[in-house]
Amino acid sequence: MATQATTTAAPLMQPADAQRSAAGLWSDALWRLRRDPTTLAAIAVVVSMVAIALAADLLAANFFHRSFTQQDILSNYEKPNGTEPWMWLGTDELGRSQVVRLLYGARVSLFIGTFGALTAFVIGLTMGLTAGYFGGYWDDLVVWLVTTLNSIPLLYLLLIIGVLFRLDPLPFALLLGGLGWLGIANYARGQTIALREREYVVAARTVGSTAVRLMVRHIAPNILPLMIVLAMIEVGQLILIESAISFIGFGIQPPTPSWGNMLTNASQYLGKAPYLIYPPGIAVLVTVLCLYLVGDGLRDALDPRLRGAVDGGVRK
Repeated sequence: MATQATTTAAPLMQPADAQRSAAGLWSDALWRLRRDPTTLAAIAVVVSMVAIALAADLLAANFFHRSFTQQDILSNYEKPNGTEPWMWLGTDELGRSQVVRLLYGARVSLFIGTFGALTAFVIGLTMGLTAGYFGGYWDDLVVWLVTTLNSIPLLYLLLIIGVLFRLDPLPFALLLGGLGWLGIANYARGQTIALREREYVVAARTVGSTAVRLMVRHIAPNILPLMIVLAMIEVGQLILIESAISFIGFGIQPPTPSWGNMLTNASQYLGKAPYLIYPPGIAVLVTVLCLYLVGDGLRDALDPRLRGAVDGGVRK
């Protein structure tokens, strides 16, 4: 008896889906980011934090009418109230406005985290790319350097440096960046080793491309998306490190405010003015959480394995 074979017709791809399938990496990532409300909310919070930190001088002079160093002993330990804008978060033991100091602390902490992560990104990408591409003694030297620095406890090293030197924001950011590139370098090196013998790299080398051009034009663009994710996560980690070192008194020194030394000051007067500890603590928590959420969202958006995914499903 003849049997009739049945076939299942594949659903036709919608025009919008076909357009998404043909989109480039960055446009596809942007399309997916716009449909990720958690990441968009986190980006909005981070952008707002940065905007407020950059506008600290303007707000202090024209809205709060207080500088972060201005003291008023008669108004010390004032609880938060709405009588004046500079009293919204209360005052400390010297009568300084906590809301103004929080704004300037945001500027210092975000600068250290961002500039330190940028420094780590540049160093790590350069070291990882060159080590993975050239190999040989240079690769051995980079691996030895990464292994050696990884074996040194970061907290104790920063404590020693903090005892010996005064850590202003710029040197502190450079120091953290100079010690925080190890993970980025490891990732860049591994990806470069995997890509340096790919067909398009071999073809470019055959037609006479220099090593620098190969790394800049053919290898770096393929590892850059996930390197950006690592850099975003690094910003949050460096803010936590700065807060921890400043909290124990060896980071940014008063009167320059940072979220870390504001927490130190608040902990000394916890019994008398417990309200001092909440603003900088919440600021650190919210900022680092949002940075991690942005990094996680970017990882999903830039993951080449998820290209063509619609509504959580991957097109076959």
